[in-house]
Amino acid sequence: MEDRKEKTIINDTRYVQIVTIGGIDPNSPLTDEKQRAQVELLNKLLSGYPRGTIIGKDTAIGRYMLGEHELCMQKTSYHVAFARKPEGINEFGQNIPG
Repeated sequence: MEDRKEKTIINDTRYVQIVTIGGIDPNSPLTDEKQRAQVELLNKLLSGYPRGTIIGKDTAIGRYMLGEHELCMQKTSYHVAFARKPEGINEFGQNIPG
């Protein structure tokens, strides 16, 4: 059984970081490297200190016709809650490299 003190409770939430994985813009598709970096950021926020908790998820799907071919793209945004703002994030919500 997990210790309740370690888990972020919604009343304790003081900061929410939104992490997007994927993209729905057919004019600038994500490379595998960029998508891997997005997943690594999410994992870092969920396993680092302070530990984040996913409190919401938004999914967007884009369907485009390119001639006779259909292109489907997906973007998922995770809302990660923290009891306090992590040190590696600046005031615009972007992770600082390093």
